Amino acid sequence: MGEFERALAKVLVHEGGYINHPEDPGGATNQGITQRVYDDYRKTMGNKPQSVKLLSNTERDSIYRMRYWALIKGDSLPAGVSYVVFDGAVNSGVSQSVKWLQRALGVPADGVIGPQTINAARSNDNHDALVRKICDLRLAFLKALKTFKTFGKGWTRRVEGVRAVGQAWAMGDTGPEVSFVPGGEAKARLSDAKSPPSKAPGDAAAGAGTVSTLITQATDQLTPLANIDFVAKAVAALTIAGVVVAVGGLGYRMWAKSRADELAEALS
Repeated sequence: MGEFERALAKVLVHEGGYINHPEDPGGATNQGITQRVYDDYRKTMGNKPQSVKLLSNTERDSIYRMRYWALIKGDSLPAGVSYVVFDGAVNSGVSQSVKWLQRALGVPADGVIGPQTINAARSNDNHDALVRKICDLRLAFLKALKTFKTFGKGWTRRVEGVRAVGQAWAMGDTGPEVSFVPGGEAKARLSDAKSPPSKAPGDAAAGAGTVSTLITQATDQLTPLANIDFVAKAVAALTIAGVVVAVGGLGYRMWAKSRADELAEALS
């Protein structure tokens, strides 16, 4: 059995049969093949479109080989690594999965496998660690999707299985069996990325430029009367309020920026 055949056997377990989950961005799929991909494939082959439920095994294998395995240059990648990239391509698209490989290798992440990426993968002296890095990047990406709350458990279990098999194959072992986990087959697309937190609250508190200005003005006006006890307390309260607003706004803006940077890193 070649690398494509044994990798496909694992992918098919993760994908299951015909599924049409209302929250799955891929819509109706059969053994991991979406209706859109199936329609395009049949058109390319000169055939009329039909329900993906009618997908034949011959068509399935042809689609997986031509539209995924060939595009990730599976035959040119090391054992284990090819499977991990292949599974990621089926779940999140070829370009996205290739970027995880490229980022793990430290080469330009353009989403297209060329000689530089292949040479870097082949010359890497620790494919076991490379598989781990790819899966870590993939899991970070999945957690940055809005759909993670629905499919996160299944995706996490799938990535754990892919990681275990990929590392075993990289070491020359047969690896464990994988199992189908509901939700793990749902397509994980960049288009479903979470939005970064709004900076508006922080800006509004720096519109604590406005608030602070008003507080400062009020404090300045009350200060000459500070010998009156209740006025002194009011001045102190306003001063504290100004500090709280300014610090709170600054803290929120720093958090929002940090979160936005984390999402950008996970989704790149």
